[in-house]
Amino acid sequence: MPQIQTAEGITLEYETFGSPADPPLLMIAGYTMPLIGWPRPFAQLLADGGRYVIIYDNRDSGLSQRFDGVPANIEQISAAAGSGDFDKARELAAYTFTDMANDGLGLLTALGIDRAHILGASLGGMVAQTIAIQQPERVLTLISMMSHTGEPGYGQSAPQTLEILLTPSPADREGYIEASRKYTAWRSRRYPDLEFVQQLAADSYDRGGLYPEGSNRQLAALIASGPRTAGLERLQIPTLVIHGLDDTLIAPNGGERTAELVPGAKLMLVQDMGHDRPQPLWPLLTDAILEHTASVSVQAA
Repeated sequence: MPQIQTAEGITLEYETFGSPADPPLLMIAGYTMPLIGWPRPFAQLLADGGRYVIIYDNRDSGLSQRFDGVPANIEQISAAAGSGDFDKARELAAYTFTDMANDGLGLLTALGIDRAHILGASLGGMVAQTIAIQQPERVLTLISMMSHTGEPGYGQSAPQTLEILLTPSPADREGYIEASRKYTAWRSRRYPDLEFVQQLAADSYDRGGLYPEGSNRQLAALIASGPRTAGLERLQIPTLVIHGLDDTLIAPNGGERTAELVPGAKLMLVQDMGHDRPQPLWPLLTDAILEHTASVSVQAA
């Protein structure tokens, strides 16, 4: 897979599907998740629907640039954010969502793309929202999937689910894959697909997925970046919010609140979907994404 270096000097691993002549759709993965978190057949369905799909490893994940040696003191950052001092929290963090947003935009620029449809899932949804808030002129439409606004009280994880997410995984490959079985806690109850979960864990491990320092820096970015309430309320971008009703990692009210804040946003609550994209629901999801991104063309924008 190819790599690019953004104008800010960040190296990103990326992959594309479809024709560059089609409207571009940038898809941003979630917390610690490399680009393979977007199943390639899912991306291909969107490409077959006439979108130029671009996926990439976020910084500190997969094969993109790592910030080795840069500390992320979660306790201090959490204390600052908890007291409302987000300026201090951002100073303590290695980077914020603004930096991660600039990575995505930098990738688009390097590919010669001025405007794109932006789709983000989970933490990637927060980055996508940040792109739309800070550089709306580069966004055709926004899709926020299984994400939240950063406000306390919305999208909170179930305690048991959060504990599973934050518990360090075994360092060896076999143990890492076996430990991934617990991730079904936040997946669709009807379509948990344990085989997919373990295959994704194996593939992620082989791409350097066990990287606690990077995970901490991404978590610090989430905490330090703070709520996006005011920015979302000002958005004038066609927005689709998708959230699974089985989601225990980011509660559905995180998606509901996002749609409530963004003027004119469409809310799509999905039965039998958790913090995942079950394959039986791909036609439903890809149809919704294609329909939404058809609402604004590159030429019209």
